Amino acid sequence: QVQLVESGGGLVQPGGSLRLSCVASRTIFSLDAMAWYRQAPGEQRELVASMSLGGRTNYADAVKGRFAISRDSAKNTVYLQMNSLEPEDTAVYYCNANVLGRLSWGQGTQVTVSS
Repeated sequence: QVQLVESGGGLVQPGGSLRLSCVASRTIFSLDAMAWYRQAPGEQRELVASMSLGGRTNYADAVKGRFAISRDSAKNTVYLQMNSLEPEDTAVYYCNANVLGRLSWGQGTQVTVSS
């Protein structure tokens, strides 16, 4: 089991930026993949971005060109840089780790995009 702690959420105006962080309790190179998901009120949780152990990234169509996932192995941390934020990006954002098919989740961090 991996413990994950997210941070960096908050209130931002449309067009603004935020960077989310997810600190893992073990080296991220022991994880098969890490990802960011989000869940808006009344909606299902959806994949936002993922990164494999080899560094391959994948993005939801809605965030391509605006969001970027990255990692810092020295800090056991995965980031989600979010630019050009839109009200539709408002959601609770969750960090996820996959180890041999077993998923671990963080507690989530709220992102609100509003003027």
